[in-house]
Amino acid sequence: MENKNFDVIIIGGSYSGLSAAMALGRSLRNVLIIDNEKPCNRQTPHSHNFITHDGKTPKEIAAEAKEQVKKYNTVKFYDGTVLKMKKNENGFAVEVSGNEIFQAKKLILASGIKDMMPEIPGFAECWGISVLHCPYCHGYEVKNETTGILADGDMAFEFSKLIFNMTKDLTLLTNGKSTLSNEQVEKLGQNKIQINEGEIERIEHENGYIQKVIFKNGKNLSLKALYAKVPFVQNINASGELGCEMTEQGFIKVDFMHKTTVPGVFACGDNVTMMRSVANAVAQGNFAGAMANKELVDEEF
Repeated sequence: MENKNFDVIIIGGSYSGLSAAMALGRSLRNVLIIDNEKPCNRQTPHSHNFITHDGKTPKEIAAEAKEQVKKYNTVKFYDGTVLKMKKNENGFAVEVSGNEIFQAKKLILASGIKDMMPEIPGFAECWGISVLHCPYCHGYEVKNETTGILADGDMAFEFSKLIFNMTKDLTLLTNGKSTLSNEQVEKLGQNKIQINEGEIERIEHENGYIQKVIFKNGKNLSLKALYAKVPFVQNINASGELGCEMTEQGFIKVDFMHKTTVPGVFACGDNVTMMRSVANAVAQGNFAGAMANKELVDEEF
């Protein structure tokens, strides 16, 4: 790539990054999107709760978005992985795989997060297919089905309330001795939500569709769906390399304009919020792109 200098570099070319790029491309900004094409939902068969795109595959939505963004000739793409990010007197330098270094006045971090799978055989293979993170994205398709929740403590109790709205055939799997309070156990019992404290050995499935949860005590539980909250890590080291402040939950801290605590750096998408949906990522990216352009306009006028 001949040009090494851009108005804005966007790290991450999924829904949020592409949405930011469209806003900037329509504002005549020279933009570089750096992406390694490994979105967190690449295993998910269908995306839902995004009006006009409900039921499409995540790949279909991303491909259509990319083709539309490509129509803006000031937006360029680089297929690679970011190795280093550094603030300098001209803005920011971004080093990528292939030993190339690009320069930009502003950065937008749309790099997403990486889910950390528990060491339960079969879990990762079912993730995004029948082991689900979000009832808004996937709950309707398994409504009223035999469903499990893999969680414990306060989070398990709150999640149970949310899933109970979608199905009454519900079992809470704590994968070991429960830490639920007596009041929480009583409330779950009142709603006939079963609590299973058995330690999980593996998940039996067919092509990612869960069949049974097998416990170490030899028992098993047939399920159609299993909800789970898993820990995550950021895909890029925004705090260590740029000095961006993080929230207690591990997200990049941003204000209402999607500015991070580092001047000139914006962030949007799954790396800043627990509300993980395609629709939310698109909305955040659109706004972050507009705010980055506004900041450039104010500086240049």
